[in-house]
Amino acid sequence: MLKYEVGDIITLKKGHPCGENKWEILRTGVDIKLKCLGCDRQIWLTRIEFEKRVRKILVGEKWISIVHYKGKDHDHTEE
Repeated sequence: MLKYEVGDIITLKKGHPCGENKWEILRTGVDIKLKCLGCDRQIWLTRIEFEKRVRKILVGEKWISIVHYKGKDHDHTEE
């Protein structure tokens, strides 16, 4: 299971109809609550659906592909 925290900024497989594809995580758990950073709309996804759709996470100034993301407590220069 991947590790996400409230406040993380992520991108999903498909962008939001408003044209933005950056989302802020508002709540984690069995369900994930996301807020679109373009129009402030909030959505709920099950963790399973979220993990299928998430593509990248913003770490500092860099977008890290989910394939390479190990969590904020790991060194991101591995591999």
